[in-house]
Amino acid sequence: MLLRLGKYFAVLLCVCGGISGLLPRPGFAQTALAVNITYLWQPQKRVLPQSFLDQPPDDEGLQGALLGVADNNTTGQFTGQSFHLDTVVLAADPDAAAKQIRGLIDHGARLFVADLPAAATDQVADLAAKSGALVINATNPTDALRAEGCRANMLHTYPSRAMLADGLMQYLLLKRWSTILLVTGKGADDQAYGNALRRSAHKFGLTLAADLPWTFDAGARRTDTGHVGIAAEVGRFTQPYDYDVLVVADEAGNFGDELSFRQTEPRPVAGTQGVVATPWARPFEQWGATQLQSRFIAQARRWMTPRDYGAWMAVRTLGEAVGDIGNADPKQLLADIRGPDFELDAFKGVRESFRDWDGQLRQPILLADDRALITVSPQPGFLHEFSELDTLGIDRPETKCQLK
Repeated sequence: MLLRLGKYFAVLLCVCGGISGLLPRPGFAQTALAVNITYLWQPQKRVLPQSFLDQPPDDEGLQGALLGVADNNTTGQFTGQSFHLDTVVLAADPDAAAKQIRGLIDHGARLFVADLPAAATDQVADLAAKSGALVINATNPTDALRAEGCRANMLHTYPSRAMLADGLMQYLLLKRWSTILLVTGKGADDQAYGNALRRSAHKFGLTLAADLPWTFDAGARRTDTGHVGIAAEVGRFTQPYDYDVLVVADEAGNFGDELSFRQTEPRPVAGTQGVVATPWARPFEQWGATQLQSRFIAQARRWMTPRDYGAWMAVRTLGEAVGDIGNADPKQLLADIRGPDFELDAFKGVRESFRDWDGQLRQPILLADDRALITVSPQPGFLHEFSELDTLGIDRPETKCQLK
């Protein structure tokens, strides 16, 4: 804590010293601590089939990391630290990827931000552990990475699917929408989110009116009468059930957008479409979020996405920790980040910290649609012995993580 207060006191002295305090000190370039962060990502085909509108940007995630570096350097000019981002496209082939990772480690890379699928994230964490390197998972929500697959050298700034599901279910319970029609897509990610929703519904005592797979293939949606067939199918699909809210698990965006306003009974849609649980949302403006969004738009010429936000938080986490301890040793950084005094200001109204049992960043979950913020979880009345944020996701008593 003394290190943290000392850092901000030093910044205050520089600001109060007038313009001269903002100028580089003599010899600054020779004495600055240079911090290199390696950003690992794999190109992924992420095309939403529903519409040609709002396709995922090719630089999603990366732009968030670049803004994080810029923010770190803003503070670093006062604290004698400079940050640089090395961007590496990781091969899809595991053997080729392992060769790349070993090469990076051999050349001194010790701080990794991973924007990768779960299997590749696992691989990076395993290889990095042998050299004492630190890995931050910035974009992957897979629960297993925080459970059986957790690593002592891996942290997570992106919320798990369990956190996202709990954020949604808390709100449904608060609204007394206690009976759910759950619809899950065929993809592996859809199935994983469906499992998280089932666990969360049981945790908060909500009832499943039905738990259904989506099997209809709306292949003719672009024909002149495609909308007629889809409306008829959704009506037939939902007609037999009495429920308060339709909850959908369709991470791939194959069918979820077709459900609203087509059910037999007028009911809200939530989950991956409709009211969405997310770490970041385009219409979010509270707690200084507009300032972060504005800076991101000025840099990237587009809106910040949840993956951008996860990458920004990962790089900012490293910036905060380097400022705390004054060096970039990964073991010392990890000890600081996992410690009780570490806090990250992430524009969501609370100081966020990392769970020491699985490396997950505690954070509020936003519930929003395309145009408006609906609410923020944890919801009022959901209490916890240590932190209300720990009502979201896997708490210490139920974790399967055994750090190794």
